[in-house]
Amino acid sequence: MNSSKQKEIQQKFQQQMDEKELLNCMRCGFCLPSCPTYIESGQQETHSPRGRIALMKAVRDGVIEPDEDVEHSLNLCLGCRACEPVCPSGVKYGRLLEDARDIIQQHKKQSFPVKWMRRAVFKGLFPSQSRMRQTASLLRFYQTSGLQTAARKTGMLKVLPSHLQLMEQALPKVPRQKKSRLTEYKATSPARKRVAFFSGCLMDTVFSSTNEATIQLLQLSGCDVVVPPIQTCCGALHGHSGEKEQAKQLAKQNIEAFEEADVDAIVMNAGGCGAFLSDYDHLLQDDPAFQKRSEAFSKKITDISDILVELEFHRRIPLALPEQVITYQDSCHLRNGMGVQGAPRVLMKAIHGVSFKEMKDADRCCGSAGIYNILQPKMSMQILDHKMTEASLSTAAAIVTSNPGCQLQMVAGIKRSGHSSSMRAVHLADFLLEAVQYGKEASSS
Repeated sequence: MNSSKQKEIQQKFQQQMDEKELLNCMRCGFCLPSCPTYIESGQQETHSPRGRIALMKAVRDGVIEPDEDVEHSLNLCLGCRACEPVCPSGVKYGRLLEDARDIIQQHKKQSFPVKWMRRAVFKGLFPSQSRMRQTASLLRFYQTSGLQTAARKTGMLKVLPSHLQLMEQALPKVPRQKKSRLTEYKATSPARKRVAFFSGCLMDTVFSSTNEATIQLLQLSGCDVVVPPIQTCCGALHGHSGEKEQAKQLAKQNIEAFEEADVDAIVMNAGGCGAFLSDYDHLLQDDPAFQKRSEAFSKKITDISDILVELEFHRRIPLALPEQVITYQDSCHLRNGMGVQGAPRVLMKAIHGVSFKEMKDADRCCGSAGIYNILQPKMSMQILDHKMTEASLSTAAAIVTSNPGCQLQMVAGIKRSGHSSSMRAVHLADFLLEAVQYGKEASSS
């Protein structure tokens, strides 16, 4: 990076970085034991939240230049926000990280292939649900046409890096993309709430069956469900990857889409999306036209597990499964960003025949972190190996998750550790619907 670009980045740090938030860090070190990259890097200070904040402040103050080492330190961060709940000063580290990445990304010189790829992914693919569905259809064709089988048997996939080969194996069977979908679903028990459902982009294509399960659970719990058709990607990947302006545009589109629905809550089933959606009020705090509207929107964001517990779904619906041990992998953003940790466990423990066993370090990131496992494969796999050691010790037959990225990462971990025959990874909504269906059959026999 040339000196003029470095100077420009430093000026932007001075203008845009929250100095008060940077100074809130007391360097106490409470964050260190909670930071996966600090632990896995052999306790390197620059790979800790405290160290990264020090780097941000040093760039802002002109003490150091925003060179490749600074950028590497920021990029190596998972953004899991595990440091936030343990911080005695309440430092909003995730917001600082997003701002710093955004400034660097927007003011660094990029090669044409990188520019093209970022534009294609962040502006062409994720904001367009039609393109997401087309991509999912192509992936389904690859899986069902015999191409996948041929690619694996002939060894063609060996041209890919090992971590991408593993990701290819971890991909779920993509459902057929439906041409038309309902926008309203009536409760199948006495109606108690009217809610809107945030369907997401990846969830609504690759994981559309999980979305269908989520809607069924809401209907069973007494919710009339509205699915606004003009909603779009939440913008989390954009916000975490230095594309903040694009994230703001997506946020505005979502707010406008959901304002038309007169609902008690906006329900989501992906922790990464939920945390970003609930932070729209901060994202748009400087926009007079959306300041109050974003606050109203963010207050309504609710995880599927929270609303099911609130409506006592687990007490009113018979839940049962064949005897098995299960464990739970927390979604970092669901737990650290939205504070949801008890509700999923309440629901799982209510299933007859299931023995819930808490996994050690269940709250530690699995290494997925959006597209981190693609961009930082070495650290991601290192973190995943630690996670699978703890998962294996739990002797669980199922690792339940609340986020698609976590689910894919845990599937990859199960394959990588050789546990495919004895363990599976499953989304909480799918697992609960299995328990509903099995419980219904058991009670009628």
